[in-house]
Amino acid sequence: MRVESVHIYPVKSTGSVTVSVADVELAGLRHDRRWAVVGTDGVALTASRHDRLLAVTATPDRGGNLAVTADDRPPLCVPVPAAGARTPIDLSRVRTAVDAGDEAARWFSDHLGLPVRLVWQDDPAGRGMSVNHGGTGVEPLSLADAGPLLLTTTSSLARLNAWIAADHDSGDGDMDMEMARFRPNVVVDGPVAPFAEDHWRVLGLGDVRYRFAEHCDRCVVTTIDPATLVHGKEPIRTLARHRKWDGETWFGIRIVPLGTGKIAVGDRCEVLGS
Repeated sequence: MRVESVHIYPVKSTGSVTVSVADVELAGLRHDRRWAVVGTDGVALTASRHDRLLAVTATPDRGGNLAVTADDRPPLCVPVPAAGARTPIDLSRVRTAVDAGDEAARWFSDHLGLPVRLVWQDDPAGRGMSVNHGGTGVEPLSLADAGPLLLTTTSSLARLNAWIAADHDSGDGDMDMEMARFRPNVVVDGPVAPFAEDHWRVLGLGDVRYRFAEHCDRCVVTTIDPATLVHGKEPIRTLARHRKWDGETWFGIRIVPLGTGKIAVGDRCEVLGS
């Protein structure tokens, strides 16, 4: 098995940035989900309620400064606000972040059509990974929902698409789902059974080992085409028929780095414990 693709999402809930190689930190991939858009109440916005976030691409340079683009706005450069003012935010196990300034706030407010601020997480060590999501409470975590990295496999996506194609009652027709809907950090390709990743407990990707944290429950964001923002019923409807337990639908696994290093497209994926 090999790493087929690597993705980061520098601003939480915005579009994917595909990279050929990424630095692996204990909190996740470098630059992944270190920024978030928050409302006037400090609550972090998500694509499930504000799908126009998916139309934003924020590309970091080596220092983490962002080049932000969207079809309806001129591009914006946002420097890391290392000396910026701290502001209260409302996100699980995070109470404050660093405000990115008025220009970034105006850009995102105009794009979304409501007053918002862009904020930056200065220290992932201040947010321990929850024991409810496979953590011990001390692992550093970015602004990701629950775990440092999300891994999916092409074989599982192929099986899901076969299920959808076989569902002749589907109002969405035989449309294949693209992996982008599931917002993975790492996609693994190779001769492996569909959903074999459910049973992986320790694995090596490139020069870093990882441990399993939990299966990934899927939300309504997967029913939004990230390219067109068109909403549908798939893949949640089909996952609910084949991959539902504990009241949730499941696709992919969350994994935790056991060290630091790099991950690159083409790296070998080895299952070291199951």
